[in-house]
Amino acid sequence: MLQKMLENHYGITAQEQLKIDRYDALAGNGWLYLISKPAGKEEADIMELEQLTRHLRNYGDQNVPMFLQTKDGNYITTWEQTNYCVLANRQVEHQQRRVKLGRKLARFHERGRMVPFQVERTSRIGQWKELWEKRLEQMERVWNGLLFQSPEDEFEQMFIESFPYYMGLTENAIQYLVDTEIDAEPSETDGGTVCHERFTRKTWESGQYLIKNPFDWVFDHRSRDLAEWTRERYFRNSQTYHMEVKGFFDEYQSISPLSDFSWRLLYSRLIFPLHYFDCIESYYITRSEQDKKLLEEQLGKILRQSTEYEKFLAGFFHITGAPIHRLNLPQLEWLYH
Repeated sequence: MLQKMLENHYGITAQEQLKIDRYDALAGNGWLYLISKPAGKEEADIMELEQLTRHLRNYGDQNVPMFLQTKDGNYITTWEQTNYCVLANRQVEHQQRRVKLGRKLARFHERGRMVPFQVERTSRIGQWKELWEKRLEQMERVWNGLLFQSPEDEFEQMFIESFPYYMGLTENAIQYLVDTEIDAEPSETDGGTVCHERFTRKTWESGQYLIKNPFDWVFDHRSRDLAEWTRERYFRNSQTYHMEVKGFFDEYQSISPLSDFSWRLLYSRLIFPLHYFDCIESYYITRSEQDKKLLEEQLGKILRQSTEYEKFLAGFFHITGAPIHRLNLPQLEWLYH
């Protein structure tokens, strides 16, 4: 079916059908073609992403695929009542050796910082505060609605009891962010760059291929990716993260040292309990009983680990070797009591 679409709309013949990560793909003539649904994105969004991919490829990033245009010159095509985009990249197998991900990410950010045009549609620059406040207000409304009725299940009971604590943590994150924007002067390396919705160790790995997928991107401050990589690493195993986190930040800073503004922005994002928000929001969105059960277990784990997470926050600057005194990085007093 997709082979036919490639042929009819793009004039490309590819025989071999593959699955790369969550995408259907086709291979032929030494190229990989990723068939992607634009997921609510319009032609103008795709055109902006296309400019970003072209910029990164021109700066030498061979793992960034390019958007293909249809015979009619469009980036989104409709086939059997579904919208698709096609991304193409050379078919080069990823060597499974120890990748210095910190260095690779720093180089990616450095290239992304050189974007010579105004990024609008995918930009999240300066929007964290209002996005966090909006999520907090929405969750508070749900919580208020549950206060005067009996909890339906174990999950609701945990949510009702835990929300005031996480509301406090969120307010701390927002205050830290606001103070950073008032007190710290951004350096020239603090401009926006190409980042990811959620950057983790697996973001660029699609089985045997290394593909930097533009549908994962947002234009933001580099600290977004550093914070989300760290959060995922911490929750993967909260007993063993120290060495890996230290190594990752050392690698990153061997290419791009972080300013006081970067450290503070990064820290505000780690204080913001994104993991808690994701878990609660997912629970109320999903229809699947199996997913609800998994999310109930996940919430239980998050709550059991809350004291551990406070210790992690208290030690974060020390673990990463951040120059606390030289850059005068503020700490959260209550974490040390």
